[in-house]
Amino acid sequence: MEENKKNGNENIASEKTESRNFIEQIIDKDLEEGRFDHVQTRFPPEPNGYLHIGHAKSILLNYGLAKEYNGKFNMRFDDTNPTKEKEEFVDSILRDTKWLGADWEDRLFFASNYFEQMYEAAVKLIKKGKAYVCDLSPEQIREYRGTLTEPGKESPYRNRTVEENLELFENMKNGVYKDGEKVLRAKIDMTSPNINMRDPIIYRVAHMPHHNTGDKWCIYPMYDFAHPIEDAIEGVTHSICTLEFEDHRPLYDWVVRELEYPNPPRQIEFAKLYVTNVITGKRYIKKLVEDGIVDGWDDPRLVSIAALRRRGFTPESIKMFVDLCGISKSQSSVDYAMLEYCIREDLKAKKPRIMAVLDPVKVIIDNYPEDQVEWFDVANNVECPELGTRKVPFCKEIYIDREDFMEEPPKKYFRLFPGNEVRLMNAYFVKCVDYKKDETGKVTEIHCTYDPETRSGSGFTGRKVKGTIHWVSARHGVKAEIRLYENIVDEEKGKMNEDGTLNLNPNSLTILDNCYIEPNIADVKPEDKFQFVRQGYFCADMKNYSAKHPVFNRIVSLKSSFKLPKS
Repeated sequence: MEENKKNGNENIASEKTESRNFIEQIIDKDLEEGRFDHVQTRFPPEPNGYLHIGHAKSILLNYGLAKEYNGKFNMRFDDTNPTKEKEEFVDSILRDTKWLGADWEDRLFFASNYFEQMYEAAVKLIKKGKAYVCDLSPEQIREYRGTLTEPGKESPYRNRTVEENLELFENMKNGVYKDGEKVLRAKIDMTSPNINMRDPIIYRVAHMPHHNTGDKWCIYPMYDFAHPIEDAIEGVTHSICTLEFEDHRPLYDWVVRELEYPNPPRQIEFAKLYVTNVITGKRYIKKLVEDGIVDGWDDPRLVSIAALRRRGFTPESIKMFVDLCGISKSQSSVDYAMLEYCIREDLKAKKPRIMAVLDPVKVIIDNYPEDQVEWFDVANNVECPELGTRKVPFCKEIYIDREDFMEEPPKKYFRLFPGNEVRLMNAYFVKCVDYKKDETGKVTEIHCTYDPETRSGSGFTGRKVKGTIHWVSARHGVKAEIRLYENIVDEEKGKMNEDGTLNLNPNSLTILDNCYIEPNIADVKPEDKFQFVRQGYFCADMKNYSAKHPVFNRIVSLKSSFKLPKS
């Protein structure tokens, strides 16, 4: 019995271990072995663009681990490159991170606030004989570095004395040299099989003002030198980054070791989040913005966090997406359809459903009283009774979608056509008796009759109809602009052209400016979301929506080809 009990406990422990991702297992072991007595993580973006869906994975992972272990979470900007950084990007990153739900409380930091400590750290390395000032040009440094199969060769300036290096480095700081004239390099090993360890540059001259420190500095630390110092200064325990930094980890460890930080942080790498048929590269997005192809970094065709928010995605849907993707060391890509699945799942039982006609054609109900208006009680969402009901007006003239009428329908077409009867959703049965066309052959007017006995909710059982269509009162409907979005790159031909340019989809945005929505949108605010019956999920545009000019973005259609894999 004891043996069975023991085996049972082992199985439970094994199941618990298996259910935890590899990062959690590493942290568990670190805590158990006393390497750390707490957990502190950070999200360290460079403010050189807007965050995208891949960053959401990093934010939620780092913040989630801090919460899980009752630890601390730092929001920190790696702002060490003033040539690409802007205050606009700082503001957008703070806004997007908070919107995702990651609360850093009073733990907001900037790498640039540590520039003095980084300078002192570089001086310490010089004094230890671990860093030197090099006069080689960028091209020469690349040439001396070697290749993956050939070792590098030492710079002729590698063996300068400590005193000479200290003087030259101070001159760098004091603005004596031009950009690119001199750099400070770590003295490690030019024959290392890891190219990152072949005397990497740790400081360069850049006569450019910084968004945070102004003109105080004309030398700036390189990312690989600054990042481990920032982590160590802040007391980060687990520096979690994406897989491309795995080859940089020996340099990370070298920096904190040579600078003799107590309890140095541990770097752990995980696989990036790649999504099919989307653009995340900042240089591509920057060009799209500059060329006016999109209307900003938050254009709803992009997958920046700001763009997803403007499109109508929710923090909950993005978190669901990240959770479904999981955490691993293996690079893979995820179908964009899975992100769409997550927003449908999040919204379907939360948001009200209203009727909207995107391509209107007028229907005149010939036998309906001219001045009569009825108001039907309609459930806002049958899956969510607590959302209540609304009053929907009905009168003699209504709009229906053009696709809901055909002059000569094929078999199994159950919507409106001459002689056919359908139900108007939440209203009456109507039968098409005539229609009119303009000189181009386009249907402009449909005439019907209605059966007053068939009012919705009356319990009428006299006959059945196979089709139900939505509608909007012509007298009461609100005219709106509706924007339909597709992938900005052509899915059929692939993301990139042979010349390295983006293969753009010419139909990525369709603007419909003659749509009608039922009048229950008087109190709508930007970012409010709805299901338009039979059309999809839509969001009031956060930049362009107004009561006088309603603008809605389609978040996602109702139908999906994506199926959640069985666990």
